[in-house]
Amino acid sequence: MFRHQADIHSRRLMVLSVVLCALSILLIVPATLWSYELEKQVKKFTLDNGLRVLLLERHTSPTVSLYIRHKVGAVDEVSGATGTAHFLEHMMFKGTETIGTKNYAAEKKILSEIFRVGKQLDRERMKGAGADKNLSEKLKAKLMALEAKHRSLFVSNEIDQLYTENGAVGLNASTGQDVTTYQVSLPANKIELWARIEADRMLNPVFREFYAERDVVMEERRQSVESDPDGKLVEQFMAVAFQAHPYGRPILGWPSDMAFLDPDYTRNFFNSYHAPNNTVIAIVGDIDAAATLKMLQKYFGALKRQKLSDAHITQEPPQSGERRLELSFAARPQLIIGYHKPTMPSHDDYVFDIIESILTRGRTSRFYKTIIDAKGLAERVQAASGMPGARYPNLFAIFGTPRDLHTCAEVEAEIYQEIENIKQMPISREEFEKTKNQLQADFVRGLASNSGLASKLSYYEILAGDYRYLTDYLKVIGKITPEDIMTVAKKYLTKENRTVAKLVSKPADSKQ
Repeated sequence: MFRHQADIHSRRLMVLSVVLCALSILLIVPATLWSYELEKQVKKFTLDNGLRVLLLERHTSPTVSLYIRHKVGAVDEVSGATGTAHFLEHMMFKGTETIGTKNYAAEKKILSEIFRVGKQLDRERMKGAGADKNLSEKLKAKLMALEAKHRSLFVSNEIDQLYTENGAVGLNASTGQDVTTYQVSLPANKIELWARIEADRMLNPVFREFYAERDVVMEERRQSVESDPDGKLVEQFMAVAFQAHPYGRPILGWPSDMAFLDPDYTRNFFNSYHAPNNTVIAIVGDIDAAATLKMLQKYFGALKRQKLSDAHITQEPPQSGERRLELSFAARPQLIIGYHKPTMPSHDDYVFDIIESILTRGRTSRFYKTIIDAKGLAERVQAASGMPGARYPNLFAIFGTPRDLHTCAEVEAEIYQEIENIKQMPISREEFEKTKNQLQADFVRGLASNSGLASKLSYYEILAGDYRYLTDYLKVIGKITPEDIMTVAKKYLTKENRTVAKLVSKPADSKQ
């Protein structure tokens, strides 16, 4: 037993040393050489049904990281059904016609009845004050009885159990404005199990516990938005910053939509967007690329290509004046400032990564040195380029938390001063090179793990249309000049182009 533990410890040290060595090499090689080496290692394939596959062999440990990304998010929902993309993510863990069921033939009949009664109940509840209370209560009782009967026919969370029993690490899923992601890391000899599970839930998902899970996401919203000052402020900020584009809608959805999420619309949404020709798979780790591709063709090749939605997305008109909002909440004051900006592959989008780094990356950043350290006005000042998504033009956002005895107005004024400094005074060569080196190092460091690399490869493949956006990134960053920074700052970081949101503290016993 002790020898076994020592062997494990030895292998972990060896793997760590290999990763650190590889990272140190990546940090000193020229960007062009690094990009060339990565492109040589990544093998890209497209199956007959349109599913794109990225494979990269890394034999540093007997593990593999697997990412599935669908190009669908909250931005693709129709008005009145906000929250569907996120809710569908929950549904995809409920199992399939073969996973999670004890008797699917019997279960299918009960599910059909559950959905029939559930839709009747929803139609009655939609009448609001005019609803028939007696009928609503009868339908609710009938639905609960059906759900109780249904519970005897399925195994809850069997997908999660299968992964856990087979050594899964980092099993997770997420829904954003642009993309829905399913990820996991596994022992390399369990990759076929993953393919079996994931292909099955792309082909035959069963929406078990639909109405119970709808209540779960409603509670999730209450906890992460309604009762959370940060979540509430961000939601209100986005709704004001984006008045036409769907980026202004929350990922979780608006409450009046979430309460009536419909199984038919959810199924149609799944069929429309979780199609193989709208999907990217990235696998990085201890694999044989040829054998892995053959296995993917076996399991995912049966999926049918779908006609993808070509629905028009409303563009956000140019902003022509400052927008401001104030939120009262029993919490510490907060500040958000956002400026509209383009997204990738615009050159200006790259420049904003440099601006973000200059202003807020580390203790030597301008915001930290001035607003936090020297003047003591804030506990936190951070920037984020690319909110809330990257498929469409987005925001360069700045977040600030004033220190006790200081105000949002003080922090806001100092932020504007630092922005004016960037506009009017060229950054010194020393600060500029330090910032670019730090940004490049952080970027490469994020690729040191199998999971980090699989994440980045799949992200850029699904959103930019080609993972090589990743390999070109450092080359483009390396060509940016101090003059580019001044030009972009003057163009976008203006009063007319900004939205400002403030959380104003109020007594805890005040009514919301």
